[in-house]
Amino acid sequence: MQRDVESRAADEESEARERVARRDAAVRAAVEQGLLGPDAAVAGLLDVTGIRRSAAALRAAFDAALAPGTPVLHAFAVKATPLVPVLRLLHEAGLGAEVASPGELALARAAGVPASRTVLDAPAKTPAELREALALGIAVNADNPQELDRLDALVRQAPTRSPLGLRVNPQHGGGSIRATSTATATSKFGVGLRDEGAREWVVGAFLERPWLTRLHAHTGSQGIPLPLLARGAAETYALAEEINARAGRRQIDTLDIGGGLSVDFASEVTAPTYAQYARVLADQVPGLFAGRYGLVTEFGRSLMARHGTVVARVEYAKSTGGRRIAVTHAGVQVATRTVYAPEAWPLRIAAYDAEGHPKAGPEVVQDVAGPACFSGDLLAEGRALPELEQGDHVAALDTGAYYVTAHYAYNSLVRPGIYGFTPDMGGSGGVTFAAVREPQTVAEVVAESGGAHADALTTLRAPGSR
Repeated sequence: MQRDVESRAADEESEARERVARRDAAVRAAVEQGLLGPDAAVAGLLDVTGIRRSAAALRAAFDAALAPGTPVLHAFAVKATPLVPVLRLLHEAGLGAEVASPGELALARAAGVPASRTVLDAPAKTPAELREALALGIAVNADNPQELDRLDALVRQAPTRSPLGLRVNPQHGGGSIRATSTATATSKFGVGLRDEGAREWVVGAFLERPWLTRLHAHTGSQGIPLPLLARGAAETYALAEEINARAGRRQIDTLDIGGGLSVDFASEVTAPTYAQYARVLADQVPGLFAGRYGLVTEFGRSLMARHGTVVARVEYAKSTGGRRIAVTHAGVQVATRTVYAPEAWPLRIAAYDAEGHPKAGPEVVQDVAGPACFSGDLLAEGRALPELEQGDHVAALDTGAYYVTAHYAYNSLVRPGIYGFTPDMGGSGGVTFAAVREPQTVAEVVAESGGAHADALTTLRAPGSR
């Protein structure tokens, strides 16, 4: 057993070293090929090799634990990285899509993800959104009794092949980040099972609707420890067993346990891993993998975070009040959570020189600032790094999910370009890039900001006025 643990640790450290080597080569190549430079001061880089390996690790971890033949869908949480080429890559790697808006559904469809491998979760679905999902055959998890009433009406109007479920909230507690904890007593998601009469209502809702065949719960995201994630799955499993026993039939046939595996942003080594999570689930909820239920997961951050890097040029380097400050082109527009809540969302920063090589030299305590016009726009504060100089580059690591794709248009800063990369197949040590999203232009910023309607307010007149 100890030898297995040591072997897995060695494999994870080896994978981390390989990932760092790929990243360093990509930063250098991005500078050499002009993706980063005076006219392209910030860019997002996505490690295609790493993304494929994460998808494979997820599938392998659960396949090893599940009974042979168990239906399983790993539906990528589109909100984490809403980019069509990423969704296509993950689809080809065997994953589906979990969507939470008409926009995310459109992205999944554009990527070629079939309806049979798509799940719609959202706390505020409109009748039109539900109607579209049912017409397409997309799985839907109702969030509350009122939404279930809407589904009742739609199912009566027209038959559907959509698998339909109900989201419940076990209300068993939150993790270290309140904003990403979805199983608290007052979470806005799902039906709270510990509220008075709620559990009996849920059981009755299933008994009255033979077409309701799925049960969904999601404990939370970053900051949720493995035992708490497993407890959410255990409570969902126990409720499904109770409902099926009361129904006298196998009415619930699929359990959706959500995602929520945290990322250790303080280390390069991936921990916890999907294999570790699967082992915890198998230990605490053995029936989950016994083959009586199909399984759906909804991982996002844990699949993508490690494989994204935001790289920005240092425009100026100065000292103020005895503190070195590197003023860069990456700040609140690409790392909104980090800037506004740095304690909860810290980022590791890597320093590169003007040519894109890892920067060496004595470390100096310094701030890494962004371009926005407020003093709190800092990627890192008081961080010990090799002294950054004008023309160098900084890299915000682990930003493949919820960062460069969640653009914040403060100061009308443009969205940076995003490029996927792989090592050259010829073994030359080079790097090949593909545009995932083109850099936004200033003209596009003007268009999004009402440029075509410049006279809309100056020509507006109240009724009866001259």
